[in-house]
Formats: sequence, C-alpha cells, structure tokens
Amino acid sequence: MLEKAKTSAATMWALIIGITGTIFMAGATFAVTNEPPIIWLCVLLAIPGFAGWILLYFVYRNIEKRQIEKLQPLIEQKQEEIYEVCEKGHSLL
Repeated sequence: MLEKAKTSAATMWALIIGITGTIFMAGATFAVTNEPPIIWLCVLLAIPGFAGWILLYFVYRNIEKRQIEKLQPLIEQKQEEIYEVCEKGHSLL
C-alpha cells in the first residue's frame, strides 16, 4: 500500500492537468472549425492546452519525488519490522 501511495497522488494530479489541457485543445479545435473560423480564440485556447500537456510530466515527477522522500522512511521502518518478525519466527523453528 505504501509503494502504491508513492505514485497515486502524482497520477491523480497528472490526469487532472492532462484532461484540463485536452479540454482547452478541444475548445481550440471547435473555435477553428467554426464558420467563420475564430483564429484568435483558437490561439487563446491552444496556449493553455499545450501548456497543460507539457507541464503534466513535470508536475508528475515533482509530486512523485516529494512523495517518495516522505514515504521512504516509513517503508524502510515497515521492512525492518517485517525482518525482525521473520527472525523471531525463524528462531522458533
């Protein structure tokens, strides 16, 4: 569960940013396919769309790095506890 928690928050934020960027790009597409095309609106909506698509990678890596730094000591502590329990179990055998 702790291993999965390292990437779950990062994945959630990356999906939110990516979907928001896609919504802006859809708006830009509808603006350019309008009759007559609204080029200024297309450009205005495409900029945050591309920014969302590009930034989601960096946001994912940043959040994942922070989560790993926060959870790694807990994971190591749990592994030590498991190791001690296994040693006690082995000594009983």
